[in-house]
Amino acid sequence: MRFTLDKSIDYLPADELENLQVDLLKKHLRYTLANSPFYKDKFSEKDIASISKLSDLSKFTKTSKKDLADCNSDFLSISKRDVVEYVTTSGTTGKPVSIALSKNDLDRLAYNEARSLEIADFTTDDTVQITTTLDKCFMAGMAYYLGLTKIGAAVIRAGQGTPEFHWEMIKQINPTALIAVPSFLQKLGANSSSIQHQITKALCIGEPLRNADFSDNQLTKNIAEHWNLDLRSTYASTEMATAFTECQEKQGGHLLLELIILEILDENGNEVADGELGEVTVTPLGIEAMPLVRFQTGDLARKHSKTCACGRITPRLGPIEGRLAQMIKLKGTTIYPTQIEEVLHLHPTASPYLIEIDQDENGLDSVTIILPETCTEAESNSLLIDLQAKLRVKPNLKISSISAIQKLLFRGNSRKPKKIIDNRNA
Repeated sequence: MRFTLDKSIDYLPADELENLQVDLLKKHLRYTLANSPFYKDKFSEKDIASISKLSDLSKFTKTSKKDLADCNSDFLSISKRDVVEYVTTSGTTGKPVSIALSKNDLDRLAYNEARSLEIADFTTDDTVQITTTLDKCFMAGMAYYLGLTKIGAAVIRAGQGTPEFHWEMIKQINPTALIAVPSFLQKLGANSSSIQHQITKALCIGEPLRNADFSDNQLTKNIAEHWNLDLRSTYASTEMATAFTECQEKQGGHLLLELIILEILDENGNEVADGELGEVTVTPLGIEAMPLVRFQTGDLARKHSKTCACGRITPRLGPIEGRLAQMIKLKGTTIYPTQIEEVLHLHPTASPYLIEIDQDENGLDSVTIILPETCTEAESNSLLIDLQAKLRVKPNLKISSISAIQKLLFRGNSRKPKKIIDNRNA
């Protein structure tokens, strides 16, 4: 596949879009069947030939994170000598998994990110400071660099660092845009009013910016208190190697239909109605080294197929509302850590924090929020009241030192903060 930027594909009629995806899907499945040891017995050429519409994909086997972890080498579909890069998953809800990439996969990754950046209105005139890690086998950091250089933007590969370090880089080079995790952007913005800069926008990863109805969530409101930025959200994973990125309408991340097929499935594996919550399940197209079919991400979100106000016909993926593996049943109420975090963002003194999930002596879920010692008793009580009001249940609170919390946030040499400690399956 030639990866030549052409955004006109987003505006094709719906029937043409589906026909294109069906053709690309068949090509992807034939390649996978011929080259992947894992999938050789999972479907046949006859199954592929029977596909006439995207919904026919539902007849094919799904692939779990456990499959990828337990049978990792069986997914490799090229010779080891043709592997040019190894990356790893973040391990947010489990052990990190290695993913191999070919030269073509790197070209595809650059194309994916260039397309996403253009949707987010990044241009060749931008100078972009990357504040996320570019080492430790992190695919995203590399993808941003490849995509930015592909669209001709200038890049400052700052990587992870303190707010003081990043402001020094900003003062030296004067970038126009940032790539950052929203919670770090909030911390960085605390000094924004006292320093001259020309930053007008940011592409945000790792944490949602919107509520399910696309209104700004509390974290986004907190960032806006410090500085005026055009914030765009982007969602991706190492396994899918494809991003869903917001346009100027900020009504969900646009599907790159030439690179991925999206399904939103219920607990029985059936496609949910448009706008309903379900598990994000993807089939990335055009992958050579480790192709996947119907990969279950474990993330919960909604698909929106109505034409966007920006004019793009492509479906959009709403914000991630939770992870299946992190679902909590607390005193009969189902909640997710993201709901707890939305309340925590209302209380600036409750940062940094950890959310610890355990099971009690009766095998029931229990939740403890670990707060920094700087959070006073009055502030803790106020937080508890808000948690009970918003969630209808009351988690436990515990106070710890900031240094102890920071150590746990980056436990196991993690390249990004892990705010959830789930001891239920430990």
